[in-house]
Amino acid sequence: MRSAKEKKVSFISELMGSGELSPAQLAHALSSALAVPLLDLDAVDAQRLPKNIIDAKLIGQYHVLPLNKRGSRLFLACVDPTDQEASERIKFATQLSPEWVVVEHDKLSKLIEGQTGSANQALEAISAADFDFEVTEEDTSASAAPAADVVSEVEDAPVVRFLQKMLVDAINMRASDLHFEPYEYNYRVRFRIDGELREITQPPLAIKDKLASRIKVISRLDISEKRVPQDGRMKLRFGNKSIDFRVSTLPTLFGEKIVIRILDSSSAKLGIEALGYEPAEKERLMHAVHRPYGMVLVTGPTGSGKTVSLYTCLNILNQPGVNVCTVEDPAEINLPGINQVNVNDKAGLTFASALKSFLRQDPDVIMVGEIRDLETADIAIKAAQTGHLVLSTLHTNDAPSTLTRLLNMGVAPFNIASSVLLITAQRLVRRLCESCKQPADYPRDALIKAGYEESDLDGSWRPYKAVGCSACNNGYRGRVGVYQAMPITEAIQRLILTNGSAVDLAEQARREGVRDLRQSGLVKVQQGVTTLEEVIAATND
Repeated sequence: MRSAKEKKVSFISELMGSGELSPAQLAHALSSALAVPLLDLDAVDAQRLPKNIIDAKLIGQYHVLPLNKRGSRLFLACVDPTDQEASERIKFATQLSPEWVVVEHDKLSKLIEGQTGSANQALEAISAADFDFEVTEEDTSASAAPAADVVSEVEDAPVVRFLQKMLVDAINMRASDLHFEPYEYNYRVRFRIDGELREITQPPLAIKDKLASRIKVISRLDISEKRVPQDGRMKLRFGNKSIDFRVSTLPTLFGEKIVIRILDSSSAKLGIEALGYEPAEKERLMHAVHRPYGMVLVTGPTGSGKTVSLYTCLNILNQPGVNVCTVEDPAEINLPGINQVNVNDKAGLTFASALKSFLRQDPDVIMVGEIRDLETADIAIKAAQTGHLVLSTLHTNDAPSTLTRLLNMGVAPFNIASSVLLITAQRLVRRLCESCKQPADYPRDALIKAGYEESDLDGSWRPYKAVGCSACNNGYRGRVGVYQAMPITEAIQRLILTNGSAVDLAEQARREGVRDLRQSGLVKVQQGVTTLEEVIAATND
């Protein structure tokens, strides 16, 4: 006791340091003397302990660990249940009543280190690579200045380096998206590469809040708001190249899931050939986009490359003598020479209101990010009928069903027939790796069932299969588009005016030589560009 007073530490702390009692003996003695429950931490599943109830600093300072929360009571593993300061600080921080459970101090130290202390070391190991990566945006929140404790979180060096390492790896691996996903017992990072999600790493669960705060600060989002989804952007310098990222946060059961989309403006400058258009499809598309007025629609599900196709067309039309205006939600790729507008529903700037303003801006070409409602469709069609070329997207399965979708929206048949020039439906399939692809032996029946005619199977070509090597992703490297380019001919106009069904429109398009998505994909298989499995998976409507 005298020694403890001289050192200004508690009697129990002095006993722990003296070594006179083993951890087990000390725990038993305290439990009996103070009538406090005793627990063997070897019987506790560390993965099931509650997280984020107490700040890691308090856990380290007072050497306690939450075990369970029941109503307004918080059960805590501790070595010294007589520590009144710890009790008051934890009660104030959590608004819960602490209930102490005595444990052996060596086991508690080991468990606390496993829960909190190893996070930084693990991150350092993951992000040990060196690189030149500069944040070009100012590190401030879009709202008020962050509090001191938040600043310390977002400036945590291992977290900063880990985020930068993930972004650099994603760019080098040609990923399109990064997913940061918190779960109850683990935290994982996945990249979408060539349209397929791949798990990259599982960083410590303890970093999820710090990492979310760091991403929000760079993206100019509200770091204090964790209850609603938020969208933002960030711009980072990678070597001599600046790359834009679109950030989306989503509150989930165990924290905020964050998806970062990599926006590479160079993809809009690839050219029509690089996107995978066949000569006949390319000719139809180029003929439509060089018309002085009318509407060109690109359709397909999310992630099918519609935006890149539209931007490629805009890049072709972007000449000094042409006024191009776009309204998007949001503008994904910045193209110099084009007037781009972001939708802002809160401020009343919708697709429809932006389109109305465009018509007073003397435009030649208008791009609408998506036709979502009748009002937007009506204004876009009127613009197409009054001397403007309008490009837009819809979410439909194929080109014929796009016309029936417009009819179902309430657009008059004669307006559709007189304004729409061409509809392109598209999908993305993975491109075979040229280094390792090998001929495949498919049964003749399987090829015919997939859509080939007997005359196609004349032995002049062979399908290929994915193998996999060090230069690719399971036998694939990159993606290529599969397209159905359907021009609106006089025969199709007559079907629209007589309320023809999507089946009637598809049959007429087939008679006019328009390949559907499956047939276009089968051509890619014949060329050795992709596999039959990829085409069937992408066009199995």
